[in-house]
Amino acid sequence: MFIERNHNGLIYMISTIFPARHAFTTRYGGVSRGKMASLNLTLREGDFPENVRENLRRFGEVMGAGVDDFAVTHQVHENVVRIVDNRDRHICLSDVPYDADGIVTKEKGLPVMCFTADCVPVLLCDSEKKTAAAVHCGWRSSVGDILGEAVKKMCSLGAEPEKIFAAVGPAIGACCFETDEDVPQAVESWLSGDTEGLFRKKENGKTLVDLRSADKRRLMQLGVPETQIDISDECTFCSHEKYWSHRYTKGERGGQAACVVLE
Repeated sequence: MFIERNHNGLIYMISTIFPARHAFTTRYGGVSRGKMASLNLTLREGDFPENVRENLRRFGEVMGAGVDDFAVTHQVHENVVRIVDNRDRHICLSDVPYDADGIVTKEKGLPVMCFTADCVPVLLCDSEKKTAAAVHCGWRSSVGDILGEAVKKMCSLGAEPEKIFAAVGPAIGACCFETDEDVPQAVESWLSGDTEGLFRKKENGKTLVDLRSADKRRLMQLGVPETQIDISDECTFCSHEKYWSHRYTKGERGGQAACVVLE
């Protein structure tokens, strides 16, 4: 179950079953203005660097971190997952020196963070073996099996699939993720045909795809128990006033974050 939290006006979501400090941000609680109002965490055209920095500073308070303390993804909609440590702490607003849609760590006190604006954010944690991950699961990353790569990297650090908990955050829902036939075909191949209930054909020939449930199904295939997977029921497109939605804004948008830190 996901619930809402408020830190000095900054609204974020958490999973009640996830065993590590974490957060999924909303649009509420920042200083950005206009079409980027208000909690935009990515440097995009239409916002000012000083606003993004202040927004990240405010979010850092939630995570117990300074603005230059996060390790972050550099997302290219592929399946690369990188193991990060304290050397990868990102200087706010600087270039990220690697490409990775997912990052994994066993470093205590290092917040790992990915960014989304309709794509599926997935946080993973094995609290016993002290490993955690933040994974950006767009449909291309998902069908490229980025979750398989993330679990493999976590296991290389000592995690065990049956001890991993997953929080699958707010993303575009099955109600609104309308695709051409290439997406369901790719999902069908990725999940080896285990796709019952994931697609709904529309009269216009398009298909509605439940990408969050597809990601859940892959986690279960990887050995993560269903009882340890929590999924948000909020659609970023439907709730575009609360969350950034790339589709709703036709790309004129900011970005939210999903973050986990081992303590």
